Amino acid sequence: MTVVSKSIDIKVPVDSVFTYFARPEHVSDQMSDKGVGMTVIPMDIKEGMGVGTTFRIIGDFGGKRLEWDCETTEFIREELITAKQIEGPFKRWEIRNEFKALGENLTRVTMTVDYEMPFGPLGTIMDKAKFAKSAEKGMETALFKVRGLLEGNGSIPVYITLDAYQKLLAEKKKMNDVPVSTVLTAILEKYNEVEAKISN
Repeated sequence: MTVVSKSIDIKVPVDSVFTYFARPEHVSDQMSDKGVGMTVIPMDIKEGMGVGTTFRIIGDFGGKRLEWDCETTEFIREELITAKQIEGPFKRWEIRNEFKALGENLTRVTMTVDYEMPFGPLGTIMDKAKFAKSAEKGMETALFKVRGLLEGNGSIPVYITLDAYQKLLAEKKKMNDVPVSTVLTAILEKYNEVEAKISN
């Protein structure tokens, strides 16, 4: 059994931090470090991403790809989100995200992963110590990136539908393939013009 835990203080109200973490794919998007990458694919979403929500994790740890399915087992708004492996390579795997308001605009997040490597071929192929170090580094990187994002110092991942993305690319083409950020700025300016006309 191995327990890896990392904490970070974020200068944002606890409700905003919790809302971000409630979508597991948000945090996994930030979990990338040398040789470590993670993708989360929601499978069955329950109301508010609460208990019973299932998702697949695809992890790349130093060239070793692992996939496992998880289920949210605890969901206490602004306090706790826990999920555990329901199918996959680990003997046991559980992640626990705890949230503590330290002030009106300060939240401590503690991310803890408790897992047991499998016996058999996979357990012997993977260096347990190296895996733990990769997991710890990935978690630390993710927490730093999430803090930067929520405090307004990082880059913001934008989640849009495929249809909206295709329309965005079509506009990009019309504008001689300018950067997407330029297209979005132009769209927002046009929206503001229309909104101003409506309110007048």
